Amino acid sequence: MADNFRKSKDHKVYSLVTIGIVMGLIISLGIGSVYVPPKEIAKMLLSKIPLLGSKITNDWSSTNEAIVLQLRLPRVILAFLVGAQLSAAGVIYQGVFRNPMADPYIIGASAGASLGAALGILFFPTTKIFGIGSTPVFAFIGSAGTVFLVYSLASIGGRTYSSTLLLSGVAVSSFLSAIVSFFMYFSDGKLHHIYFWLVGSFASQGWNEIYINFPYAIIGFLMAYWNLRYLNILQLGEETAFFTGVDTERLKKVTLSAAALLTASAVAVSGVIGFVGLIIPHITRMIIGPDHRQLFPLSTLIGGLYLMMADTVSRVIIAPTELPVGVLTALFGGPFFIYLLFQKKNKDYRL
Repeated sequence: MADNFRKSKDHKVYSLVTIGIVMGLIISLGIGSVYVPPKEIAKMLLSKIPLLGSKITNDWSSTNEAIVLQLRLPRVILAFLVGAQLSAAGVIYQGVFRNPMADPYIIGASAGASLGAALGILFFPTTKIFGIGSTPVFAFIGSAGTVFLVYSLASIGGRTYSSTLLLSGVAVSSFLSAIVSFFMYFSDGKLHHIYFWLVGSFASQGWNEIYINFPYAIIGFLMAYWNLRYLNILQLGEETAFFTGVDTERLKKVTLSAAALLTASAVAVSGVIGFVGLIIPHITRMIIGPDHRQLFPLSTLIGGLYLMMADTVSRVIIAPTELPVGVLTALFGGPFFIYLLFQKKNKDYRL
């Protein structure tokens, strides 16, 4: 009886989130300097579906079609994908470290990406690598390389302890952030470009960035999904998980690699967007509970919806100027983080 009730609740939650995503997509595609009615957007999207396209009457302007399908749609899809990646990575980090304050940047992913992006902007602004601009490539290499470095520094005798990993991440992040600040101080005319990247934005992003990001996102999602049951067992403690037959070292390597891949590929195309991977897993946990087999996929969907809508608001809130989406997520995420601290403090006090 209880299982049936829970399954019914889960289905309702997923249904509501799915409806929210569809509505959010229509709203995001319609709002902007040029308003496009929802009915027109729906017909445009349906016209691109095989078998259905021939049955849709084309009664919209070519200008509106270009705005929706070439400018807004790739940006909306990319925002959803990045939000999903950061939220999924947040679930993994919080699960592995068993720490509700963990986020996708906790072991240096953002600092490494920032350094890579700064190097690309300053020294290789016009360079193309496999047809891709140098900034996302350098950001990806910097992010993934930093996580690998931190993990290597934290490994002692073939084992990696969470506390050592966290401390190594803080130390390396601080060092790399200092280097980025040094470059920014002497960057002169390119300071604005570096700063705009550091606060995160989807401005000028298109289909190419989706093609770059999507394969890494899928690999990261699958690597994590296959290990969610073991991540649940890890919540009992590493020793308990080990004695129940879980290879904890392998589990940490695989899940942290998945989280690093998700974070690095997301940051490479969007810049550093904070608090998404911190607050969305918490909100989702309040809705559906701590089971990672439910928490992970639902956080992915809610995170995508959240960042998609946040980017839409940042695009129109001070039009015709655009507010970097990272600023908006920080304005919401900062107070929520303080709320979490108070919750944890009150819980510790009651204990």
